[in-house]
Amino acid sequence: QVQLVESGGGLVQTGGSLRLSCAASERTFSGRTMAWFRQAPGKERAFLAAISWGGGVTNYADSVKGRFTISRDNAKNTVYLQMNNLKAEDTAVYYCAAPRLSTAQAMGVTAGEYEYWGQGTQVTVSS
Repeated sequence: QVQLVESGGGLVQTGGSLRLSCAASERTFSGRTMAWFRQAPGKERAFLAAISWGGGVTNYADSVKGRFTISRDNAKNTVYLQMNNLKAEDTAVYYCAAPRLSTAQAMGVTAGEYEYWGQGTQVTVSS
């Protein structure tokens, strides 16, 4: 069964850090690009970062480049998002995502390119 479970969200002050984790079933994780998105109230789901299956290729949205780092541990079927220097505008629900098998290695930047989603984890940055 396809499953993605995010964790690590919470309340943090401006300038602080958080590390999100996304544990996946092997069927969802193996051989696929993995990505992180976020959705703030009243806004569309926005791409943050993607990482290739081997971890050698990453892509970031301009809004988080230099502050967020995506990584993965294929032995643990887990993808991470290290978030540093957090700002109030980073407040959102954060989701991990995996593409459908037919496009497993695509480094998509839109939500429509991903088929599998976790339930999300809330990140709140207070000023």
